[in-house]
Order: sequence, then structure tokens, then C-alpha cells
Amino acid sequence: MPPTTLDAILAVTRTRVAALQKSAADLERRASAAPPARPWLGAFPRDTVGVVAEVKRRSPSQGPIRADLDPVAHAAAYVRGGAAAVSVLTDEVHFGGSLEDLARVAAAVPVPVLRKDFILDELQLLEARTAGASAVLLIVRALEPGRLVALAAAARALGLGTLVEVHTEAELEGALAAQPTAVGVNARDLATFAVDVRAAERVVGRVPPGVPAVAESGVAGRADVERLAAAGADAVLVGTSVARAADPEVAVRTLTGVRRIGRA
Repeated sequence: MPPTTLDAILAVTRTRVAALQKSAADLERRASAAPPARPWLGAFPRDTVGVVAEVKRRSPSQGPIRADLDPVAHAAAYVRGGAAAVSVLTDEVHFGGSLEDLARVAAAVPVPVLRKDFILDELQLLEARTAGASAVLLIVRALEPGRLVALAAAARALGLGTLVEVHTEAELEGALAAQPTAVGVNARDLATFAVDVRAAERVVGRVPPGVPAVAESGVAGRADVERLAAAGADAVLVGTSVARAADPEVAVRTLTGVRRIGRA
């Protein structure tokens, strides 16, 4: 089987978005009737690095991670361990997630919940709002600059926060133009799926001090959080290591309490 590429993932997403068109009116109605979203970053600690723990069954780069994962049980364990927020992958084909996972988790935990997916259309924002998300992931590499700005504005209008993801310093300008709630710096190159945490540390350090920086990928233990804190990360998004853990509560607790250093 050929390796999965970002283009292949986006092609599947476009097909799914096209199928959503027939449900547009219903999605708009349900989103407008949804209760207010919890503020994204509202539960994040002030002085320590926040941990966003991810509900994740599998990935294109690693294959099966936790096929029997119960999203609600895992999310609840993350929160008991001190997670400031929960991320839920909703891409079914490549990550084994679903909107149902998102809705169940958002209804079960008291912290903000991020919809992590490949967002290309406003209809996906309506889905997120209806399912109870507090924020959505927007990926610079997956969107034309004007589209990114438009989607971020549409998310704000719906009361959703935005985690705008970059991989390189060159992508920062486009991310900041979208007025993100936070910038995510992904150590994983979506073109190759290779992880370079040192490169991510450099990019984290370039995020303006007034914009929260969330380091994504490559976090396996407390030492990784400490390194990213030293680089200026305000939070870390952790997936595989906590999803796979025999005791996800303990796995998250091990990552919490690292002092936030900030960026000059």
C-alpha cells in the first residue's frame, strides 16, 4: 500500500465536505441552537505549561495506536491527570475518529475540547460547533492564505477558538494574519511525517509573545515538555504517548506542572 500523503488526506476530506452540502441548512440550524462553547484556553494554567491530551486511535505515520480506545474514558482520565484541554481527532479514514467521539467527549468533560481534523470548509466549523467543540485546528499548509483568514473569521463568528498550525517559520506570517487564538507548531512535517523537535523549538521561539504557542508532536515524556518550555511553549499537544499508555491519567500527570518560561 502506498504511503498516505497530505494530498491524499485532503482529497478524502474534500469528498466528505461535498457530501455535507445537502445538510447545510440543518447544520446551520443546529449550530445556532447549540449552547455557548467553553472558552478555548480558558482552563489553561497561567504559570505552567498546559497539556492538551489527545483522543487518538491510529495515524498514517504510526498505524494502530489504541484500537480499543474509549474516547470518554480516556478523556476523563486525561482531565483527572491535569489536562487543560482535550483534543479529539475526527478524521475517520486515516485516524479512526468521528464527530460522535467529539460530541461524547465534549459532553463528558469540564474542559475545552479541540476538534482536530483537516478543516477546509465552513460546514466543518458548523459540525464542530454542533458537537460541542471549543476550538478547531486550521492548518496553514492545507489552506490558501485567503481561505485560512476566512475560515478563522468564520470560526470566531461562531464562538470557536482557533489553533492555527505551522511547521516552519515561513508559515508564521500567514498564521498570524488569521488572528489565531493560539499558534500550533507541529514538529511533524506533514509532507513526510518525519518529526524534528529541535526545528519546532526554533519556530516556537519566533511566535510573538502575545500569541499563545502550542507545541505539537514529539512529546513522549516530561523532559520533552521541559525542553519545549525552555523554547517558549505555553502548552503542548500530546497524542500517541498518552493515548497508548496503560494508565492515561498517570501519563498526563507526568507531563503537567512544568514551569512556563515565556518568550522575549
